[in-house]
This record gives sequence, C-alpha cells and structure tokens, in this order.
Amino acid sequence: MPPKSLSIFSYLPYLPHQLQNPFSNSHLHFKTQLPKFSLIKCRATTTSPNPNPELHGTPQNIATQVPVSEPDTDTEGSGAAAPTRGQLFLEHHQAKVASKLLLAANKKKRKKKEKETGSFKPINQVAGCYGCGAPLQTQELDAPGYVDSDTYELKKKHRQLKTILCGRCRLLSHGHMITAVGGHGGYAGGKQFVTAEELRDKLSHLRHEKALIVKLVDIIDFNGSFLSRVRDLTGANPIILVVTKIDLLPKGTDMNCIGDWIVEATTKKKLNVVSVHLTSSKSMVGITGVVAEIQEEKKGRDVYILGSANVGKSAFINALLMMMGENDPMAAAAQKYKPIQSAVPGTTLGPIPIDAFFGGGKLYDTPGVHLHHRQGAVVPVDDLPVLAPRSRLKGRSFPSDKDTISDSRGMEGFSIFWGGLVRVDILKALHCTRLTFYGPKALPIHVVPTEEADDFYKKEIGLLLTPPAGKERTKSWNGLETERRLQLRFDDLDRPCSDIAISGLGWIAVEPINKELVMSDVIPELTNNELHFSVHVPKPVEIFVRSPLPVGKAGSEWYEYRDLTEQEEETRPKWHY
Repeated sequence: MPPKSLSIFSYLPYLPHQLQNPFSNSHLHFKTQLPKFSLIKCRATTTSPNPNPELHGTPQNIATQVPVSEPDTDTEGSGAAAPTRGQLFLEHHQAKVASKLLLAANKKKRKKKEKETGSFKPINQVAGCYGCGAPLQTQELDAPGYVDSDTYELKKKHRQLKTILCGRCRLLSHGHMITAVGGHGGYAGGKQFVTAEELRDKLSHLRHEKALIVKLVDIIDFNGSFLSRVRDLTGANPIILVVTKIDLLPKGTDMNCIGDWIVEATTKKKLNVVSVHLTSSKSMVGITGVVAEIQEEKKGRDVYILGSANVGKSAFINALLMMMGENDPMAAAAQKYKPIQSAVPGTTLGPIPIDAFFGGGKLYDTPGVHLHHRQGAVVPVDDLPVLAPRSRLKGRSFPSDKDTISDSRGMEGFSIFWGGLVRVDILKALHCTRLTFYGPKALPIHVVPTEEADDFYKKEIGLLLTPPAGKERTKSWNGLETERRLQLRFDDLDRPCSDIAISGLGWIAVEPINKELVMSDVIPELTNNELHFSVHVPKPVEIFVRSPLPVGKAGSEWYEYRDLTEQEEETRPKWHY
C-alpha cells in the first residue's frame, strides 16, 4: 500500500508567523515545499513496531530532528540503551518498597517469637484508663481499671473509652492512698494486684524499638532513683536525662556546680545520654529546654517518659504538655486528659499514649520502675507522703555551728536516729566532724548515746521515731535489719569528706565544722583522718557512698571542676538549666 499523503495544514505550525494563515490575505500566494528528511540511525537495539523508515519522519519529529551524514560503515550499535530517568526512579522505588516489606516481615516474625516465649508483651491491646493506664474491666470492684458496666457500655457505644477514669484513679485524685502493686518491690495484695516485675516487662519492648527516651532522676534521691539496669530497657536508643525537683535544693546553691556534678556522675555510667536538663515541674524551670531538645531529637520517633516510681513523671508530663501547648494545638488538646499524680508508688500501671505532637508520633507516660531498695518500698502506704519533701531543703547539722565542743572525741560514741528509718552509729570521728542531714523535714532527728540506742528505738518506734506512725503499724514492722560499716577519710578539712545517700530518702553530708568555732589547740593534724560509721536501715534499703553534692552557698566555694581533655569535652553531654 502506498504511504498516505500528508496534508499541508499539519505543517502550518512550523511556518513563519506571517504565513501561518494563508487565507487571511487573498493576494498572497506561496508554494509550500516539504522539508527533506534524512534517516537517523540510533545505536539502540530496540525494535520499532513499524519498520518502515518513511514513517519515522512524522511531523511530530520535525522540530527535533537534525540532518546528519551517513557513517562510513554500516555497522549497527549492539549495546544496551542507557536507562531513562523514569526507569531509574522506578527501580529505586521498587527496591525501597521491597526493603520496607522485608524489614516489616522480620520485625513481625521477631515479635511473634518473643510473644511466644513470653519476653514481649504488646501494649494498648485493651482500652486503658487515661489516669493510670490500667486495662479497663467491669468485674473486680477493688482492682485497678474497674469501671461500672453501664458507664463502660455507654462510652464504648460512643467511642469514648479513652476518656474514662477508673474508680481507683478517682480515689487517688481525692487524696486516698491506694496501692495496686504487690510482690517484690511493692506491697502484699490479692490476685488482682500488678506485680513490680509485670510493670517492668511492659517496658521490655523499648530495647527493640526506635524511640527517644526521656529519663527522669530525682535530685533528692539521685543514686536511688537512677535505674541500675537502664540499658536492659532502653537498648541503644538516645536518652535525654531530666533531673527533677531542682527547686528543692538548699537556698544559695550554685547550679553550675550541680550541673557539672551530675554530668560527672552520669558519664561514669556510660549511657547514650545526649543532654542533661535541670528542671522543676512545679516552677516550670528548665521545661522549655526539654521541649526544644525533644523536638530536635525526636525525628519522627515516639517519646517515652521513663523513670523509677515516684520520681515525678506524671507531674513532668503535665508541665511538658502545658509548655508545648503554647505552640502545638495537639499538646493543648491533650492537657484535658492528664495522668494522675499521687505519692503512691505504682500510680501508673500501664503505658499511657498521649497525642502530643502535631507532626506525628506519641508521648508515652510509662509505669514507674519499682526499685525494692528504696524506702518507699518498705514504708507503710499511709506514711508515704512523709517521704516526699514539699519545700526547699535545709540541712540539719549535729553538732551545729552554735554548739561549743569541749570534748576532743566530738560526736564519737553517739547514735543519731533519722526518724524510724535510719540509725547512724559514730564509732570513730575527728573532733571537727559533723553530720548534716538533707531530706524530708517531717522526719525527726534524735541523738542518744550508742549504748542506749537499742532500748530507745524499741521504746519510741511509732511514737517519737516515725515512720511508721502509731503502735499498730509497728506490729508488722521488721525494724532496722540491715547494718553497713563505712570507713571514710578526710583528705581536706576545707571541704566535705563524702555523702552517705539513703535510697529513697535523702543524704547525710560528712563535713568539717567551721574552724572558727573550734578551739585551735584541739584540731588534729591529718595523720589519722579515718572516720568509722555503722549505718542501720530497713531491709533491703540500699546505702550509697558518693562524692559530696555541692549544695548551699558553701558548695560553690569548695567544689573543684575537673580539667577535661579535648576528647572529653566533645563526648561529655551538655547540661542545661
């Protein structure tokens, strides 16, 4: 079949502008000549659906074809054509999708295996109370998460289960002290009680997830509230260390010294800490810096608030949402359903997801990790509020600066009771030694001769020595069963020797008395500068000996900053206040 003739009008778009409409001026006559085409050979080996070379010179290709001369040889190209940009994009997209599917399959397979072995427990399968995170239930009236069946069905019908507050949380919000943690590290309870191990297991999935960890530590109980096995929970995830209750430190404390002291203590633990923040949820100090750090390090990940029981997680989250709500509408809306705050360890019984980020991701309030070595794990539940300082600490020293010391033995041979929870026997001490107690003001301090200490404790426990408060509670009280002998040394009479930290309570500073108030002729030389103490606490409360915390106005005078190498300057986390 002969090729079809081409119409002249298909070439009009390529004529000069003044000749594009040949009928506009009837006196213009022109003769149209078809352009001469030359065959272009490509080195690609693609097969054309129409092998007729005459049809390759279609009008659509006129503007892009350039006449070229025939090559000297008739050899055709045999290599593969270079991939187009579209093909490259398609291949990259397909590889990316395949990689995501493979990762998702491996993750699902791993979680299934861990679930079968009992090492992994998925969260949020059942609707939980927004106050404590306990799964909602309508069977056990005294168990956590209980909701009236009619209320539950009504909220479920209207898809409002996330707005339910269980009966236990309602009582906690009105000041009732109701524990729900039984077993090791908690209190005896029935089958409906949650064990401390179960609460820790609810956080075990974090080491397999990509998350940002905000770890809280109480400055009053820094050593006791610092999780000992934190790597088992966080894995390799980055950690923002938040030190709470900084406003409770004694008046005149230099925060530069405190920040450096905390960084020094944190560096020794070799954790993946990106920054340290000194904060107060009550006065909102330092919260802005935490918000900025979270936004910078979040990178699309979920944020988990982690810490020991009663470290102040719920109060911190409330302060965090209040600060974030000024610029983020999601955080402002989340303030309507705040976690419950209480002095009871185990107030939060399950992870509570909070939609707090406008750009995606969730903020999780997690159950407090119960540490059996803290005083809160052994004190009767009604006495727990006594352990929480409510105002700025003020050290109580024995002997005080106003006391006149005439005996060269000083405090040697005396015992000091810190409520009914701590007894310190001073076996050997320098004449210029004194003990300063930093902790709750509600705990009374009594000094008696060591030979009378046992009888005094048996007679006054529950009365002068509290907690426990009341003789009824002393019936189940086991007393001060743990004794630890400490041997300390004074290297410099111008600075404290050490701190004796009592887990879950506070610390005792071993320091020198003001030299001006001590007779110069009885100040011994530092030739025999050993100090011997015997510290008694309830079992299994732990005792820590640490470098002295620089508090008060005097702290900035004796605290010494360590000289750092260039590598230490780069690797040490920065602290913010």
